[in-house]
Amino acid sequence: MKVLVACEFSGVVRDAFSSRGHDAWSCDILPTESPGQHIEGDVLKILDDGWDLMIAHPPCTFLANSGCKWLYHDGKKENGMDDQRWQDMYEGANFFSQLRDCPIPRIAIENPIPHKYARGIMGEYSQTIQPWQFGHTENKRTCLWLKNLPQLKETKNVKHLMKTMSKKETDKTHYMSPGVDRGKRRSVTYIGIAGAMASQWGCLNLN
Repeated sequence: MKVLVACEFSGVVRDAFSSRGHDAWSCDILPTESPGQHIEGDVLKILDDGWDLMIAHPPCTFLANSGCKWLYHDGKKENGMDDQRWQDMYEGANFFSQLRDCPIPRIAIENPIPHKYARGIMGEYSQTIQPWQFGHTENKRTCLWLKNLPQLKETKNVKHLMKTMSKKETDKTHYMSPGVDRGKRRSVTYIGIAGAMASQWGCLNLN
């Protein structure tokens, strides 16, 4: 299977598919952090290159529900709309839509819960998943938009192990220390989820 992992610099999902014998490529405007087949550049330029499956992780900064209030100056509606943030939101949602509507036959797009303005462009997601469904004792609710793919099935539910853990332990992504790489680190796919994608979607019959 020829697999494109769009907007991925970490190589986590790409490597999960590669290790199972697939011709997997990651693509991002950033260089890859893991040696392997990587295209550094604009993913929109390679969407017609004969891919069987695409898994995409488009930027979510202006789409996520957690940042909705910042569409307004100082995070308050009464202060009026922040025109630049709204423009950035529309551009992000349109990029998402270009990936969603491209001619690749099987597509999965990952993003956090979107706010209502972005969702109007992005459409409804197919399912939500949590890292604790795939062997990671952490919370990070994530949405998947699926095209011609079955919903991802949990592989190792470890939620019971989190009962005695602190909020900072189970919500590491939320409490991650500030820094220039914080956004990058927060966007990396959990290995357990990448493995589930590769094992469940990588074995599908392409006919």
